[in-house]
Amino acid sequence: MNRQKKIEYILIACITIIMVWAANTTASSQNYFKIEQFIHPDTCKDCHYEIFEQWENSMHNLAHKDPVYTRISQFLRKGLTNEQEILEAETCVKCHTPVGYVSGFPKKISDDLSKTPSIATLGIQCDYCHSAQKVKQMYNNGLVLNPGSGEDDPGVKYGPFDDSESDFHDTAFSKFHTDSRVCGTCHDVKHVAFGTGLETTYTEWKESPYNSSNPEEKITCQGCHMYQRPGIPATGSSPRPENPGSATDDSKKRPHIFTHNFTGANAFVPGMFKGQDKIEMAVERLQNAAALSMDTSKLEQKKLDIIVTNIGAGHSIPTGVGDLRQVWLEIIIKDRDNKIVFQQGVLDKNLELGNDAVIFRAVFGDENGNEVINLAKARQVIKDTRIKAKQSVVRTIDIFKTPEKGSQLTVRLLYRSISPKILNMIPGEQFKPMPVIEMEKIEIIL
Repeated sequence: MNRQKKIEYILIACITIIMVWAANTTASSQNYFKIEQFIHPDTCKDCHYEIFEQWENSMHNLAHKDPVYTRISQFLRKGLTNEQEILEAETCVKCHTPVGYVSGFPKKISDDLSKTPSIATLGIQCDYCHSAQKVKQMYNNGLVLNPGSGEDDPGVKYGPFDDSESDFHDTAFSKFHTDSRVCGTCHDVKHVAFGTGLETTYTEWKESPYNSSNPEEKITCQGCHMYQRPGIPATGSSPRPENPGSATDDSKKRPHIFTHNFTGANAFVPGMFKGQDKIEMAVERLQNAAALSMDTSKLEQKKLDIIVTNIGAGHSIPTGVGDLRQVWLEIIIKDRDNKIVFQQGVLDKNLELGNDAVIFRAVFGDENGNEVINLAKARQVIKDTRIKAKQSVVRTIDIFKTPEKGSQLTVRLLYRSISPKILNMIPGEQFKPMPVIEMEKIEIIL
């Protein structure tokens, strides 16, 4: 080994040691609290029953219990040998089990999660969010908390009203709770060693037209996700009426009470926990996120232009773990006898997509630019074809043969949370296939 290579290896080793030390130091310094300081959601339920019902079986409530998350994250953690990759793989609990993380257990995904204190298993919960005062970093859960000392001394709970009163706890107005930053610190995730943007939902919103400098035009995360309720998807493309009511049974009526369903696109996991209403709302949100149109002027050239527009999401489509989510185009052309003469993006017998499918996604790579499935190995983003907020993309499809007059052309934009290929990698009982949601559909006779 030449001298230059030796120096490089030594530097890498030193950097890794420093990162591990820093991460461990940070972890230990975040043991500010005792688990007993946090108020159980059942206590909050006594006064905030309607809000509790909305939150129950939401993806916030299920963040720790979600079996897809726990099994995949633990599976991907196994087999890693690189210290930097291990460091990243262990960090999921910061956002998924935050009350446990800040009070000492679990500190990493490979801990025995069955030993998690009961209150910490309830995911992102009332007292965690309403004890937040500010944010110290806009990624990897940088919330700064000020919880009380348990039910005998619950402390101050922060929220969006400046005239709240409670017989149980002190209250304080928090502009922070009306700002997207309170959401963004968990909805932006950076690789702890490589700095790769693994989830960039907040950044996508921040750089979008929804983050307008005009207060009248600005729509925060809460402006969509905490306005939604059954039958009212509250997206950028649909009405977002206020939700009049009271925060408790006996408190004053207000023009708007923020809803706590926290609905995104997950139309699978809540159903495992009797959250059918959350599934229906997820489908409603997806069906108000995008629009399709076609340009058939090039059919004589055996080409079809399909335009997909992000009309409703305040971030990219898809967002979150952008390499696992699948949004794709399904194109089917049938002749006058109803025989399929062309298809693309149609699932095969194993419910998988062919290599020719037009998929909107982020693709992560290792140091050599090779695609990786395991986010712990993600040193770079090698491709990002997702559709940004309020933007359109055009995809030109080669259709091999000019359709005859009277043919039927159908295009669908479809979504599912994760492919069977990845789910089937996980040992143990097989998951059911994720539901495929039709986001949008157009159909014409040529």
